[in-house]
Amino acid sequence: MAIRHIALFRWNGEATPEKVDRIRDALARLPARIPELRAYTFGPDLGISEGTYDFGVAADVDDEAGLAAYRDHPDHQAALALIRPLLADRASVQIALPDNG
Repeated sequence: MAIRHIALFRWNGEATPEKVDRIRDALARLPARIPELRAYTFGPDLGISEGTYDFGVAADVDDEAGLAAYRDHPDHQAALALIRPLLADRASVQIALPDNG
């Protein structure tokens, strides 16, 4: 069962544009370094609706083992080390992707 992991971040007052740029740079490196990632998208909220989070990440993997490999990968953990100090709130969900077979 293919899985999409979605993480949403709401930044605290410490989140400067420069710090968010460092996070974006760290996240941009992950697809080349984590072979289990089948699709990877991230970025700031577009500001279209009220009540949204500030930033989101969507990672597609083949299965639970792929999700664990992504979650535990040292480069992902390094990106999380940049993210955690800037969090006011975080939400996540893992959903099944439709079977295209």
